[in-house]
Amino acid sequence: MPVVVVESPAKAKTIEKYLGGDYRVLASFGHVRDLPPKDGSVDPDADFAMKWEVAADSRKHLKAIKDALKDDQTLILATDPDREGEAISWHLLEALSPALKKGAQVNRVTFNAITKAAVTEAMAQPRQIDQPLVDAYLARRALDYLVGFNLSPVLWRKLPGAKSAGRVQSVCLRLIVDREMEIEAFKAREYWSVHARLATPDGAEYDATLVSLAGSKLERFDLPSAEKAAMAVSAVASRNLRVTSVAAKPATRNPWPPFMTSTLQQEASRKLGMGAKACMSAAQRLYEAGLITYMRTDGIDMAPEAVHAARDAIKAKFGDKYVPSSPRMYKNKAKNAQEAHECIRPTDMMLSPDRLKVSADDQRKLYDLIWKRTIASQMEAARMERTTVEIASPDNQVGLRATGQVILFDGFLRVYDQGRDDEDGEDGARLPAIRQGEAARLVTQAFDAEFAKAREKHDPLPAAPAGQRAAPGLLLNDSAAVAARQHFTQPPPRYTEATLVKRMEELGIGRPSTYASIVTTIQDREYVRKDKNRLIPEDKGRLVTVFLTKYFPRYVSYDFTADLENELDEISAGDLVWREVLGRFWKDFSKALQGTSELRITEVLEAIDEALSPHLYPPRADGGDPRGCPLCGKGRLNLKTARSGGAFIGCTNYPECRYTRPISAPDGEEAVGDRILGEDNGDPISLKTGRFGPYVQRGEATEDNPKPARSSIPKGWNAATLDLDRAVQLLSLPRPVGAHPDDGAMVEAGIGRFGPYVKHGAKYANLPDADEVFTIGMNRAVEVLASKQIRGGAAAAAPLRELGDHPDGGAIQVMNGRYGPYVKWNKVNATLPRDVAPEDLTVEQALDLIAAKAGKSPVKKKAAPKAKAAPKAKAVTKKPAVKKAPAPRTAKG
Repeated sequence: MPVVVVESPAKAKTIEKYLGGDYRVLASFGHVRDLPPKDGSVDPDADFAMKWEVAADSRKHLKAIKDALKDDQTLILATDPDREGEAISWHLLEALSPALKKGAQVNRVTFNAITKAAVTEAMAQPRQIDQPLVDAYLARRALDYLVGFNLSPVLWRKLPGAKSAGRVQSVCLRLIVDREMEIEAFKAREYWSVHARLATPDGAEYDATLVSLAGSKLERFDLPSAEKAAMAVSAVASRNLRVTSVAAKPATRNPWPPFMTSTLQQEASRKLGMGAKACMSAAQRLYEAGLITYMRTDGIDMAPEAVHAARDAIKAKFGDKYVPSSPRMYKNKAKNAQEAHECIRPTDMMLSPDRLKVSADDQRKLYDLIWKRTIASQMEAARMERTTVEIASPDNQVGLRATGQVILFDGFLRVYDQGRDDEDGEDGARLPAIRQGEAARLVTQAFDAEFAKAREKHDPLPAAPAGQRAAPGLLLNDSAAVAARQHFTQPPPRYTEATLVKRMEELGIGRPSTYASIVTTIQDREYVRKDKNRLIPEDKGRLVTVFLTKYFPRYVSYDFTADLENELDEISAGDLVWREVLGRFWKDFSKALQGTSELRITEVLEAIDEALSPHLYPPRADGGDPRGCPLCGKGRLNLKTARSGGAFIGCTNYPECRYTRPISAPDGEEAVGDRILGEDNGDPISLKTGRFGPYVQRGEATEDNPKPARSSIPKGWNAATLDLDRAVQLLSLPRPVGAHPDDGAMVEAGIGRFGPYVKHGAKYANLPDADEVFTIGMNRAVEVLASKQIRGGAAAAAPLRELGDHPDGGAIQVMNGRYGPYVKWNKVNATLPRDVAPEDLTVEQALDLIAAKAGKSPVKKKAAPKAKAAPKAKAVTKKPAVKKAPAPRTAKG
């Protein structure tokens, strides 16, 4: 029977079900070949010849396909419908060529959705491999290899501690570093706004904002201080006010287009808190289950039959009035959009989220998002009325404005509204009935509650003139009817994964299939960390970016990277020859590489030190030299590299002066130098700052005591405010808690390399807060130890997920272990691959992992009845040779 090859086993099962017994469907498990990670895999001197290598894990999959082809020489390549999928089909054909006899039939089929109709239609329309698409893949792969393999070694030699560079990865990192530089250079500017609570003659209340003063329009910074704001408050509070005009204008809001890859990742981040990688993993599962169309696309158009299905679903669920008179058509305005595929949409519009039978929580939430966005995109517009009310004093010295809107018909908003990364300031308040010419009465005590809350801050109070009250950031007139609020301009926000993907898309950097991996890579390289969903560059990332900007400016240029993406698009369209594009790139790139061959590390550090000086040496409060050493007062601070990699700030007066500090301190803290905190039992207790951060030390190093007692400052403590008592507490650790009630062994609390902990014998359990180390009692310590999963102990931790029962009996669970998450079944523990998150693991994947660990073939989910017999289950549990785990590492540093 013909052999159909797809990428994943889950997809293979679904497609085999649709095709029936006339075809044999096998999985390639992704790419089967890649460039070996060694010099010469791409040879520019041989017209960019590329040496491919079959991955070790792929050999058995290729063998299975070759064995199947012995019976039938009809090969159907049905990998994903994008450039990567086309490349996998090409690799498969190249690798399988020796097994194909003369006259063998090879076809390529693609389908945008894994449904019976889509698969059947695709099988009826086979084609050959699209060589221009393959050429574009080859060019992209060669470019990434040439940049990464040649630029990364330059980083290793010239910038110790740097891990890698990449054609798109480094440009993405630059975006984050540049934004951080903008934030640091930002100078906040103060301004005030004035507001009044007004009432109609009927007593209905509404808020208005001061928009003109002394007959002139108020601009944003016209009230720059509390003094100016106080004058404005007095001006409003001392006048009678009247409504001068009421204008109501109709408005409409049209729905957002359906999802493409980048917008799906952005909304999943905003609304579900999903990172790009987790989003794409969940979408992949939904696609393979036949629930959504292909999830890597930059197209937002929808197939005509899908549009009609969406309109039918809207009519059935919400009624005729929610269906527009004609279908909505969308066209992508993003730079470089190819629109090679449909948008991301449900395959069955009538399958609403409440009827979805999917157990994984992340997949359910993502499907809900996709379904709502798709349905809303074909719904009627929302209709509303926006009202603007102008209020003024008889002498026209003050003017106020109240705005609001009323939704007359919710339209698509009944189903979905897109999230926002930052507030846009749109006023959606609803106004009461207001008539032109009526009096606008000031409402007393309107802002009393806000005033009381502001006074709780205990910040310095602004001066308040007679007849007014002051609170931090707030001024009121005595009757609390008029308020002035203090504001400061805000720096540009740090990127989230969503806004970073959006920015990359706007610049034309990367493609839908690359966004998730790029964002993940820069975090894995420890160039960037994620804190409260915001991406913050690490010092290592700053150094790499400054180095590349200084010595390879063209290759981290946004425009150059986008132009190169355009050329790759032209290759895929057959308009450019891929080797010619590579030739032009390599000619200039190799010259840039040669230009760094004579660079010395000291020269590189000096250049980076100068470029980063505003960040490394901010102005001092006392007006002193930012580069002056605070310890010896003689040397100057400069950038140095550590033997272990990375960099730190040190004194030029070394070794006489051993002052060091990290490149940057945590947000909100100042970098601190060495100082004596006091004495304890005759020993000086000092605070020092090393290359790994601040620490406290008892005494000084001597020949008799070369390693005096030290303790690192716990995370979350501010070294700048550390006092003697806290330092002595740290140096006294570990602290004895008491004898354990079970065996009398001492229970201790301390802070180690993995954070705060309690210890009983060889058993450790982490504590959530460092401060608890000094207060924890025996009852709490026993509770924490009991809840910690001990290998071989009786108190097991709760599983992360329950996947159901194994076909041979026994529950399959996802557990969290010391070395990461793993699948547990009876006595078999199988570690999850690094690229599979616990929430993404399917039952089929778990069975494969268990079978591989047990050293036998995968067990099908629905096994024959005999497989459930008790002897069989026992045989499986006894077969794996589970090695005894090594003793747990202690939590102490």
